[in-house]
Amino acid sequence: MQVTELFNDTRVTADSDQQFATDGRLRHLLTLQGIDRKRMTALLDSAERWLSPMGSPAVRSDALQGFTVANLFFEPSTRTRASFDLAARRLGADVLNLDVNTSSRKKGESILDTIYTLQAMQVDVFVIRDASAGVPAYIARHVDDHVSVLNAGESEVSHPTQGLLDLLTIRRHKGDFSKLNVAIVGDIAHSRVARSAAQGLTTMGVGELRLVSPPALAPSQEDFPGARIMSSLDDGLREADVVMALRIQRERIGNLDGIPGIDEYFANYGVSSERLRQSAPDVIVMHPGPMNRGIEIESALADSARSVITEQVASGVAVRMAILCAVTGKDDH
Repeated sequence: MQVTELFNDTRVTADSDQQFATDGRLRHLLTLQGIDRKRMTALLDSAERWLSPMGSPAVRSDALQGFTVANLFFEPSTRTRASFDLAARRLGADVLNLDVNTSSRKKGESILDTIYTLQAMQVDVFVIRDASAGVPAYIARHVDDHVSVLNAGESEVSHPTQGLLDLLTIRRHKGDFSKLNVAIVGDIAHSRVARSAAQGLTTMGVGELRLVSPPALAPSQEDFPGARIMSSLDDGLREADVVMALRIQRERIGNLDGIPGIDEYFANYGVSSERLRQSAPDVIVMHPGPMNRGIEIESALADSARSVITEQVASGVAVRMAILCAVTGKDDH
């Protein structure tokens, strides 16, 4: 049986208690829900140690020497997959990269049989990306006690390491979250990035979180407790300290009726330098990628001094190094 047949509810989410070992150590990272501020701050502090200035050698360690990390990406990825690969290698781990086009899952093998096969090869950490909700948590319930599972992107439900790298990038520029107005603009309803960012920002005590989208792409308030759901971009950007643009997740939308066309979308929801004039003078601009320039973000703005988009990518490697160390018990290395 394929794993997708095990889930009737596409809103399946992980049990946050499932993430922790009996001694309280972080064993899996499936969601940011249930990660308290103290632990989240410690992960960000750990990640910061793995950053180095552009142009200087990457920070390396042998902390994960003898460990094996398997990247199982059953959905396309550039940034997340490359950064997990680099993170594991820079920590001295053996790394296996597998995608659906090169695995027996395409021949009908169940995902658990794939996991059990790789576990027999002494894989210690599974990094999972899948288009079906609930897959990382399902795998985490079935692996051996010494094995960890990291969620590298799960349907529209969760992308916890992306949420952490966004927090790290914001913290490095802005410091205290409680004083910030953060606007996330775009397809909120179908965005795992928005969900994880909102969970992280809320835990860190963000001043105000604004979710700005066309009505057809608006989320339910239930999914984003405490956030302001808005349809006016100008209102959302007013005095914002941080602006994150998101692309339309067309691959997750069954019916495109009511979704604005390209020109209409950019005219009403595209983040541009002109529109940012009403934001805070030192506003920073973010995007998780991949970017559609000229649709959700003005190309010149994406390359401007206000943009921290490439810094997000650098933060991603550092965050994933910190997570790998935490789940393997090497975070004090």
